[in-house]
Amino acid sequence: MGQDVRSPRGPRCIALVGPFQSGKTTLLEAILARTGAIKTAGSVDAGTSVGDASPEARQHKMGVGLTAATTTFMGDSYTFIDCPGSIEFAHDMRAALPAVDAAVVVCEADEKKLPQLQIILRELEELGIPRFLFLNKIDRANKRVRETLATLQPASRVPLVLRQIPIWNGDLIEGFVDLALERAFVYREHKPSEVMALEGGNLDREKEARFSMLEKLADHDDALMEQLLEDIQPPRDAVFDDLARELRDGLICPVLLGAASRENGVLRLLKALRHEAPGVTETAARLDIKDQKDALAYVFKTVHLQHGGKLSLARMLAGRLDDGATLQSSSGESGRVSGILAVSGTHDSKRPQAEAGDAVALGKLDAIKTGDTVSSGKTAPASLVKVEPVAAVLSISIAATDRKDDVKLGQALLRLNEEDPSLTMIQNPRTHDTVLWGQGEMHLRVAQERLKDRYGVNVKSHPPAIGYQETIRKAVTQRGRHKKQSGGHGQFGDVVLDIKPKPRGSGFEFHEKVVGGAVPRNYIGAVEEGVVDALVRGPLGFPVIDVDVTLTDGSYHSVDSSDLAFRTAARAGVSEALPQCQPVLLEPIHMVEIVCPTEATAKVNAILSARRGQILGFDTREGWSGWDCVRATMPESEIGDLIVELRSATAGAGTFTRQFDRMAEVTGRAADQIIAAHRDAA
Repeated sequence: MGQDVRSPRGPRCIALVGPFQSGKTTLLEAILARTGAIKTAGSVDAGTSVGDASPEARQHKMGVGLTAATTTFMGDSYTFIDCPGSIEFAHDMRAALPAVDAAVVVCEADEKKLPQLQIILRELEELGIPRFLFLNKIDRANKRVRETLATLQPASRVPLVLRQIPIWNGDLIEGFVDLALERAFVYREHKPSEVMALEGGNLDREKEARFSMLEKLADHDDALMEQLLEDIQPPRDAVFDDLARELRDGLICPVLLGAASRENGVLRLLKALRHEAPGVTETAARLDIKDQKDALAYVFKTVHLQHGGKLSLARMLAGRLDDGATLQSSSGESGRVSGILAVSGTHDSKRPQAEAGDAVALGKLDAIKTGDTVSSGKTAPASLVKVEPVAAVLSISIAATDRKDDVKLGQALLRLNEEDPSLTMIQNPRTHDTVLWGQGEMHLRVAQERLKDRYGVNVKSHPPAIGYQETIRKAVTQRGRHKKQSGGHGQFGDVVLDIKPKPRGSGFEFHEKVVGGAVPRNYIGAVEEGVVDALVRGPLGFPVIDVDVTLTDGSYHSVDSSDLAFRTAARAGVSEALPQCQPVLLEPIHMVEIVCPTEATAKVNAILSARRGQILGFDTREGWSGWDCVRATMPESEIGDLIVELRSATAGAGTFTRQFDRMAEVTGRAADQIIAAHRDAA
């Protein structure tokens, strides 16, 4: 294939992704230590790592946001983006992936994490991102790597191609054989591996495993297939070229071994990235960037520093960007760059410009958002990708502990949403509560911690109000009268109202059938307003829906009647009538669609049944091997913390979407409990 297939020029950007607690941040530490960016590798447990450096990440010992760190290896610049593994913080990964050249998927031999691995690999597959799989914690392996690979293969839609095999010493792995290089190495803790003789049983195993690797490569290379059939050993350079080409074309996922905590396997991983991972030229082609002369970049993360303003983390995809340049955004906004920073964890350093391939932080682009494409050209560039946050699955109502902080809270929430668009806020129009929506329990907890630690806003929270309503079953005719005499003009309004139920979901209607001018036409609007006032809170304590009210008669006083008097009379009439109309409580029912690994479907069905869910059926999830999609209807009150139980039952991989379906009657003891709880809260 020739040398042009490998060793691309220019800075490269590599994502470190993988299931929760697979060792991504530890691998980043090992890479930074091995390349001399830091003196010694830090520790997640000790709180000394470059990644997971935020107070919230330190406290929970888990990634709650991405970390970008730049280093050099053999003269080339690399930015590694350490992405959170938890599904609750996956939006950071999704936003960063479009602009990376390749991904290293860090995983371990744990079948429980297979669904999480499949979710991540599917994301990479759909974006067409070349990927290596780094089988971490190999020092703890207790079964053959081939068995592990067979377990992991269903998570990938392309072959997992073993690049290395372990060298065993009793029950311990002491080194590995590189199948492409045909060399054996012995691990040295926190030091580069050393070459050892490839002989005896290790040589036999290497020949067998190498042939298996070549067979998979030959599926996409006819010349290699012919050589294997004729028992001709292919040239080593041709094998490396095949590995690079098939990786970049998304035909294979090479598998490398290592133990990040001991810095084992890190050097071979770096060399594989150097020779086989594509560069920014190929990434620009994947994103369909053509003939671009102006600076072009993609913003993959927004950060608000406590004292340093806003930073936009961006990957340069074409051209050269100078400090002070004005950028146009795909969202129609523009801004002037005030500082270009090299990114290396929490330690950033200024630089005068950025070239294609660099990942940098751009200062003070206040109008630019995560996901924007920006250009130094005169016109706004087309958006390269659109990263939509997945539907939120858990919510809480929050309020500032001190009412004086209400404005401060609103501003802080807007900044949190800028940093993490999967965290959203809405105002409940009925309760006027601020409702914070997120991707799970930890996601919302971290958001509250950031409000306190970063913005100095203490908040109190409680479960959001359920959208209960009420309606009536019986028609009633009721007179409403308001008469008040005082010095001067008094107040007088008198109405007769027919109140009757309407079919479910048909809403509220008001009519008038007044004859003979019993109620002057100029007061009809005030009567309707009074009716609406009364329906805001019915006798059970909730908004009243699906009611028809007709004004049929009344009387007025030429001096004392007014809009206010008729509005008050109508409100009184409806309020007196509703308790006689056999009011009934209604609860919102939602259509719920759950996706989960097939082995967890029985547990999911049990969870739904225990939460008054009505299961409508389930099918295999389209395009997903080993996954099901369960459909059900559920009361809104039972959905509140559903995701917590669902994630527990699916090893953190299950999720759901929901949509309002209908209002349904609640009677008996359940209704009494809801009404009593509502009155107590009020």
